[in-house]
Amino acid sequence: MICYIASDHAGFEVKDFAKEILLKKGYIVEDLGPKSAERVDYPDFAEKVAMKVAQNQNSFGVLICGTGIGMSIAANKVKGIRAALCHDAYTAAMARAHNDANILCFGERVVGKGVIESIIDAWSKTEFEGGRHAGRVEKIMNLEQ
Repeated sequence: MICYIASDHAGFEVKDFAKEILLKKGYIVEDLGPKSAERVDYPDFAEKVAMKVAQNQNSFGVLICGTGIGMSIAANKVKGIRAALCHDAYTAAMARAHNDANILCFGERVVGKGVIESIIDAWSKTEFEGGRHAGRVEKIMNLEQ
């Protein structure tokens, strides 16, 4: 499975750390930028990842900014995206299990490397439960008009 990853300047320092974790788990990781910690606008990178994920159903995304809030808001503007802001392993697992989230967002200024590792681990081990949650996800997707 392929993972598209990007950050803004406020998430740049942990992006490589997150990539290493994903690569160790066997994912193909495509880094969509930025290439340095110089100031950039997060919506530009959220859009890049969200568009790739929306076009490739066998993929997911990881977006990192200072808090993860801006990235999640921006990514969710793209049709077909369910970006979830996660602060711990539990929220990451629930985002996958109950919401079929396809983009994981977190904030470098909010979580440390140990928590990032646990978030990615929970995200990667959890599958969408379907069942009663499928109808809810369908309703979310029908809001896109």
